[in-house]
Amino acid sequence: MRTQPLSSSRSGNARRSQSPAQVAAEIPERVYLSPPDVGAAEEAALIRALRSGWVAPLGPEVDAFEHELAERTQREHCVALSSGTAALHLALLELGARPGSVVIVATMTFAATANAVTYTGALPVFVDCDQSGCMSPKLLKSAIEAERATGASINAVVPVDVLGKVADYAAIGAIAAEQGIPVIADSAESLGARRNGRPAGADGVAAAFSFNGNKIMTTSGGGALLTDDAVLAKRCRYLASQARQPTIHYEHTELGFNYRLSNLLAALGRAQLARLDSMMECRRQLRIRYRELFRTHPGVTVFGDEDAEIGAETHENYWLTSILVDPCVAGWSSADLIAFLVQRDIEARPMWKPMHQQPLYVSATAYLDGTSDALFESGVSLPSGSGMDEGAQRRVLGELERFLAGKGKC
Repeated sequence: MRTQPLSSSRSGNARRSQSPAQVAAEIPERVYLSPPDVGAAEEAALIRALRSGWVAPLGPEVDAFEHELAERTQREHCVALSSGTAALHLALLELGARPGSVVIVATMTFAATANAVTYTGALPVFVDCDQSGCMSPKLLKSAIEAERATGASINAVVPVDVLGKVADYAAIGAIAAEQGIPVIADSAESLGARRNGRPAGADGVAAAFSFNGNKIMTTSGGGALLTDDAVLAKRCRYLASQARQPTIHYEHTELGFNYRLSNLLAALGRAQLARLDSMMECRRQLRIRYRELFRTHPGVTVFGDEDAEIGAETHENYWLTSILVDPCVAGWSSADLIAFLVQRDIEARPMWKPMHQQPLYVSATAYLDGTSDALFESGVSLPSGSGMDEGAQRRVLGELERFLAGKGKC
């Protein structure tokens, strides 16, 4: 009969003699891409909201959160909602998206952007990105001209601020305005970023933010619609509250939605918003460490802000740090690195799979030049959370060094 080596047997006996808590303590915690960064400030905010008695949806925390978000984004109006998807959905409805019409959408995005269009009955038409990952103005112009040539009714253009960058709204807005098409900014990933002095969320007829648990700041789940249009804000607030008429009884004359943010979650959001700049700085410092690690490895570039220095006029919010891998130069692929990290309980994933590749939307019209396909194929998003302590950062960087040391060239 085959026996285990003595060292293995001893190790097994030692493990069996430990309590479950001791065994668990030996196992490193999983490192996530962007987990919530919450602490004493958020706890105090929630207690404050609970003790105020405003536990049901809406209340003074919602009002204050809306005011603070509007101020941060240089907007006149803010409507706090249950998700960024809800914000996109309401804005699209109010701009006339409906069956028989089309909405031009960035293909490099999360499914929620396209899904919000589909909720209205309109058809999403996808446009590729440029090297920034955001919608290509050049391809947008071609898409509008081609769609108009078919007689399509275009209700809106929806660019996406990818991974904490801000799209080129000056160029996109000029192209859309020339054709009389409104722009809705999907800024779900970019709160705190700036481009040419303008904050994310400041452009378009309306902009949408997401406060999902993995975003740079969170309300657990939640989002917001920002606009300078008082009528649009009022209509979206009304529709988000089940389109209830202002009567003593419950009166409804049109279809509404249960899309409002709760007072408790708004309190959480206010605490997070107050810490946003410091959380961005933590992520920026981690970006610098990644950049330094990969600097001497040919075939690997850090996607985004090349000098990793925050500036007053243009900067990301550093939500996720991603790298781009040329396998023929690096000697390994993005898939190789993802598999290596996942085996070590470190979350890593490709960049967004473009919507035109998604089974749900593969038959949709798309205007492409291959840029988003290349980013999806070569990109790897790495753990970027502002709550990562020094131990977690060293662990990730150490595993990356181990991976790089074991890989040769083609």
